[in-house]
Amino acid sequence: MEEFRKLFGSSLSSSNLLLQEVIEHIRQKNGKMMRPMLVLLAAKLLGGVRPATLYAAVSLELLHTASLVHDDVVDDSTERRGQLSVNALFNNKVAVLTGDFLLATSLIQASQTKNLAIIDLISGLGQDLADGELLQLSNVSNQSFSEEVYFDVIRKKTAALFASCTKAGALSVGADEAKTEVLRRFGEYIGLCFQVKDDIFDYYESKQIGKPTGNDMLEGKLTLPVLYALNSTHDERATLLARRVKAGQATAEEIGELIAFTKEHGGIEYAWRTMDVLRAKALDLLEGVPAGEVKEALTAYIDYVVERDK
Repeated sequence: MEEFRKLFGSSLSSSNLLLQEVIEHIRQKNGKMMRPMLVLLAAKLLGGVRPATLYAAVSLELLHTASLVHDDVVDDSTERRGQLSVNALFNNKVAVLTGDFLLATSLIQASQTKNLAIIDLISGLGQDLADGELLQLSNVSNQSFSEEVYFDVIRKKTAALFASCTKAGALSVGADEAKTEVLRRFGEYIGLCFQVKDDIFDYYESKQIGKPTGNDMLEGKLTLPVLYALNSTHDERATLLARRVKAGQATAEEIGELIAFTKEHGGIEYAWRTMDVLRAKALDLLEGVPAGEVKEALTAYIDYVVERDK
C-alpha cells in the first residue's frame, strides 16, 4: 500500500495551479483506498504484487475518483466524504474538467501496465460506469418498482468497479482464465454488498456517514429497502409517495414518511438479508483457496463492507 500511495501521489502532480488546488482538495479525503487494496490482495493471492499490479491499482483508483467528481456534478451534490464537493467549492466547469483530467491520467497509468487485457478491462469499466449512471437516470421516469432494474444499475455503477479490481489483480500476475473469473465474481459480490449497504445508510440520520438522510430520494432514486416495502405491501399511499419521489415532486415531509414506511415494513431487514446472501456467495468462492493471511484478509474485507458504519 505504501508503494501504491507513492505512485498514486506522483501521478497527480500538475504545473497548473488551479488543477493542483483541486487535486489537493480531493486528496484531503482520500478515503480508505479500499479498491486498490483489493487489487493488491487479488494479486498477492495468486502469486505476488508486481509493477503492473501497482499501475492497475492506481489507474482504477483514478477512474473511481473521476467518476465521483463527475457524479457530484450530475447529482448536484454539495458534499463528498464529509467535505465540500469539487463542484460546490469551485464550480461545475472546474469539476467536469478535473474529472476529465483524472480519467485521462487513469488511462495513462493503465498503459504503464503493458498488459492489453488490463487496458481493455479499465477502458470497458469506464463505459460500464457511465452506462450505469445513465441507466439510473432513465429509471427515474420508469413507473415500475423493479428490483431487477435496481440490480442492473448497481452491477454497472458500483459492482463493476470492485469486479475490475479483483480481475485486474489476477491479470497483473498472469493468472489463468478460471482463477481470474473466480476473483472477478468475488469482487462483484463485494461491490453489490457495498452498494446495498450504502443504500441502507440513506435511511438514517448521521453526520458520520457523510451524506444527508434521504438524499437518494431527493434525487428521484428508489433503492432496495423501499422497493421491497412497496412490492411486498402494494400500499396505495406509499405508492403515491414513491411516484412523487420519482417525479422529483416529493417534499421533505413526504420523503420522511416514505422512509418511515420502509422501516416499518421490513425494508432494512430485507436489505440486510440480501447482503448476507451475497456475502455467503462471495465466501463460497474462497472455499478452494488455501488457508493463510491473504484468505483471512479477503474474508475480513467483505465482512467490513457489510458491517461498516459509514
